[in-house]
Amino acid sequence: MSEAASTHVALAKSTRNSATTSSTVDGALLPSLAPLLHEWLPRQRWFAGKGRPVTGFALVSATEMLPLDGTAGPGLLHLLVRAQQPSPSTRPGDDCYQILIGVRSSLPTTLAAALIGRVERGPLAGRTVYDALHDPRLADLLLERFRRPGTLGSLRFERTAAIPAGLAPRVLDAEQSNSSLVYGDAYILKIFRRVFPGTNPDLELPLALAREGCERVPAPIAWFEAPGPEPLTLGVLQPFLHGARDGWQLALTALTAGRDFVPEARALGRATAEVHTALAAALPTPALHGTQ
Repeated sequence: MSEAASTHVALAKSTRNSATTSSTVDGALLPSLAPLLHEWLPRQRWFAGKGRPVTGFALVSATEMLPLDGTAGPGLLHLLVRAQQPSPSTRPGDDCYQILIGVRSSLPTTLAAALIGRVERGPLAGRTVYDALHDPRLADLLLERFRRPGTLGSLRFERTAAIPAGLAPRVLDAEQSNSSLVYGDAYILKIFRRVFPGTNPDLELPLALAREGCERVPAPIAWFEAPGPEPLTLGVLQPFLHGARDGWQLALTALTAGRDFVPEARALGRATAEVHTALAAALPTPALHGTQ
């Protein structure tokens, strides 16, 4: 059986068992991972608590997306954890982070840069854990989950259109506060690393624009979240605009070439006006009494 086929078989088993929590994902899991996360998490560019010590972790949720027993290749564990840190009065509370952890008996050299560490005790003792987004096999699993919307453990997957298979994933390294995967130059999946209660604007606003028929911003194809009274938006899949450049880059290119930028500036202004008009219609702001 090929790696892709075995992943999909494991995914099917995981989906059938999604109503229950794996015995591996229990109270012993986070304490066994905490020493590794204590070293690894502050080094990540998207970690917001730099300069303050991490004093502990609190588990928000853990979902076994692929079996962790090693019988069907790498396992995949989705974690939401709170990093406990001394907080200044201007930033009360502990930040909640989303971590997708790959689990293998040993790590191939191609994934060496994604290493988190080797677990010394607990349910994953003797196994190697790593940042799963850098593993093409596990990144493909995420896209497969969107093709099969529904609930898996503490996660809910939604989509608005069919998603083709066979799109090779790759990680983008440009972002500072999130992580992104590009699938075959067709889609981009933004994974929110630090998550907050409520719908993320990167999902809410494009959905609102799509409802108004505005095509200036790519409409979300799929997304996933942690349900609750205030759901946590965890990731959004959108069409990937290959070769797209922002207005500042366009202006610099025109100036460098000694070319008139007025037509492009006018087009950018028109596009901006269309977006704001659509947003005003989709998300109107009621006037306060006595104001105009």
